[in-house]
Amino acid sequence: MSLSDVHLLIVDDDERIRGLLQKFLMRHGFLVSSARDAAHAERILSGLDFDLVVLDVMMPGEDGVSFCRRLRETRDLPILLLTAKNETDDRVAGLEAGADDYLAKPFEPKELLLRINSILRRVPATEPADIAPKVLHLGTLRYDVEKGSLWHGENPVRLTATESQLMRIFSRAPGEAMSRTKLVEDLGRDGGQAQERAVDVQITRLRRKLEADPKQPRYLQTVRGAGYMLSPD
Repeated sequence: MSLSDVHLLIVDDDERIRGLLQKFLMRHGFLVSSARDAAHAERILSGLDFDLVVLDVMMPGEDGVSFCRRLRETRDLPILLLTAKNETDDRVAGLEAGADDYLAKPFEPKELLLRINSILRRVPATEPADIAPKVLHLGTLRYDVEKGSLWHGENPVRLTATESQLMRIFSRAPGEAMSRTKLVEDLGRDGGQAQERAVDVQITRLRRKLEADPKQPRYLQTVRGAGYMLSPD
């Protein structure tokens, strides 16, 4: 996918910030639309397809975290949250709502560009249909390693971009424990305790889709002192 094919939606109640980000991202080759709040964004999303949403948390009306949670119920497009808050709890709340990443204000536009490109690289590419699939079985679920898709019977299980990337990482070495530091690195993120905590949140969300009982995981296991491990049937 070339940048000119990538359509971004900027959702921010600050008209000046919307305009600056739209111009900056368009100069870097993206197609960019903007919305002033969640209700406006919802109307735009109902008529157009997007590849990623940049969503401000602090907005009048419905806040970004709530809107992110609603979007995630029906869509699997990547979401990057912008927040003026820098506390870990607020970042975790955004990730638990389904965001793929977050960026605290104020930020350099170049950093936003790097985050967007990093998320887009994690979105699974469409594979040719005639590739012989390698499948991992997880109880009633099956994971097609080549296509990066998860299925329950004939029904696809929707994964976010980050969840898809985690499944790809784990499926490359089933039965092998991976540390949080290694997972942060493979996800293309900066190191640090906050990002490792973010990985924990993403693992918890992924377990809800993989496990009959997420609190007692059978397939995505915690290995004491070593990290996490995918253990298929």
